[in-house]
Amino acid sequence: MATVGLTCIIVDDEPMALKLVESYVDKTPFLDLRKKCNSAIEALEFLNENPVDLLFLDIQMPDLTGMELSKMLPKDTKVIFTTAFDQYALEGFKVAALDYLLKPFDYAEFLAAARKALEWFTLKNGSLSSNAPEKKEFLFVKSEYKQLRIKLEDVVYIEGLKDYVKIWLKDNPKPILTLMSLKLLQEELPETEFLRVHRSYIVSLKNIEVVERSQIVINGLRITVSEQYKPKFLEYIQNNSLG
Repeated sequence: MATVGLTCIIVDDEPMALKLVESYVDKTPFLDLRKKCNSAIEALEFLNENPVDLLFLDIQMPDLTGMELSKMLPKDTKVIFTTAFDQYALEGFKVAALDYLLKPFDYAEFLAAARKALEWFTLKNGSLSSNAPEKKEFLFVKSEYKQLRIKLEDVVYIEGLKDYVKIWLKDNPKPILTLMSLKLLQEELPETEFLRVHRSYIVSLKNIEVVERSQIVINGLRITVSEQYKPKFLEYIQNNSLG
């Protein structure tokens, strides 16, 4: 399954709500924020010249409601409603909203809705239509307010640091730092090419230089394979060993 980067805008007439959703988008590597709008009219004007994939859209707004705006969008522009009023849920699903987030919602709820959008666009783009899985060649990750396209063949290993990860690339002395969990990134990587060997490390299997007992040497770094991840690692070594 190929990774899709989704362009999006946030529409809400409450400044604090705008700020919160913006912080959630910034944490989500496959979302690319194009604009924040404090009214549906402002959003409509922007979308006329700048189409995006996804709207995080409040419903109750003056002049033009979010529900009214959703009915004016192209069929391939999807909506996740964000509102404090649950009575709009049924109407929201009638206009084919992908999800409905009831305020106040946390990042876990937001991420689940965003991943639902990612799945919809991945299916739409046909990457699951073939019986043979498509080889994933790159990822988009957010770093310093930019979406960076990273070739997986250039990744040597990935290091987890609390809420951040460092992605170390070939011929690059400095890592790419991005705000996300190692677990989330692990889910996006092809299992045939990358393996988690430690709570803090995912390694590129083709870049392993030496295996010595319970340690890996990769790019000059010595990493201990934790007991939790040792069975899968030993299976990989056994399947690729001549003796």
